[in-house]
Amino acid sequence: MLKTAKVFLIILALSIVNFVPLGAQHANEHISEEQETHTEESFNAGKFVIDHVSDAYDWHIASFGDKHISIPLPIILYSKNPDLHNGKGFHVFMSSKFHHGHSDYKGFRISHSEEFEGKIVELDAQGSEIGKPIDISITKTVAGIFASVVILFWIFLTVARNAKNNKGKAPSGLQNLFEPIIIFIRDEIAKEAIGEKEHERFMPFLLSLFFFILVNNFMGLIPIPPFGANVTGNIAVTMVLALFTFGVTTISGNKHYWKEIYNPDVPWWLKFPIPLMPIVELSGVITKPFVLMVRLYANMLAGHMIVTVFVSLIFIFTSLMGTAAGFGISPVSVAFSVFILLLDVLVSFIQAYVFTLLSALYFGMATSEHH
Repeated sequence: MLKTAKVFLIILALSIVNFVPLGAQHANEHISEEQETHTEESFNAGKFVIDHVSDAYDWHIASFGDKHISIPLPIILYSKNPDLHNGKGFHVFMSSKFHHGHSDYKGFRISHSEEFEGKIVELDAQGSEIGKPIDISITKTVAGIFASVVILFWIFLTVARNAKNNKGKAPSGLQNLFEPIIIFIRDEIAKEAIGEKEHERFMPFLLSLFFFILVNNFMGLIPIPPFGANVTGNIAVTMVLALFTFGVTTISGNKHYWKEIYNPDVPWWLKFPIPLMPIVELSGVITKPFVLMVRLYANMLAGHMIVTVFVSLIFIFTSLMGTAAGFGISPVSVAFSVFILLLDVLVSFIQAYVFTLLSALYFGMATSEHH
């Protein structure tokens, strides 16, 4: 039911975004040159949505006309053409030097071309783009990860200290909040999926995985720095998490696990002369982390996009029908946005739980004894 509702809302949101340029195009056939200039500067819903769910080189807070308020982040680049920079390869400066993408700095700029849209590119002596440097900058996503790690360290150290001080007593404070979750992960996920004998060695990884995903999911719902980064809606982050699970599964696999992949107990004609079943089993090993990666990424990205689309309804109606229409649609837009945010709170828990549960199931399959 939850999945069906979310799919419906995604289709509705995309339909609204696609309607805006279509309506604007139809209107352009009947307006004068002065109105055409105004239309070109009108609200672009698609760009608004993409900008808010994409990574960035600064932490945007608010905009007032042409003035932008943001927190600059460190830019760290290594030039592939040091001759253009007096032999200097490494360059470190703050993103404010780009003036929100409107200025060049030391032979670099944030590109607006179709090929490198939103990426830092290197410029030749004539100011033409010649390619991307090696970019290890602290983007909004990376800064969000650092912030979440600090929060996680604080949570775990506080809970551990309280558990030590309250030994033999009833838990209190943060320990009272997190201890039931930790026990749930141990008893209902790790023990059930991996087994009584093997589960303890996987508990640190499973707990780190669950709380990292959960904290970043929640942080992404709060639009105030250092929160608001769409960390788990970034496919690079979910790919790394899935690869961690894949790596632990591969390293932990016993001989029975690998036998079931390369020499499963099936009729011989499914293994020779064409190794059909080994191919199927091996493809399953490869697709498992891919499924983990896409599930978390798609669910969290969709939630952010839907909220942003409903917020953009205010600007869409203002652009098409005037200020009164924008004010009129505001209660509907805010109501739907709040509803989706509340839904995303539930989805945040579910996705952290599902990712952790599936990881535990893969570990259980890799370490189970042959019967």
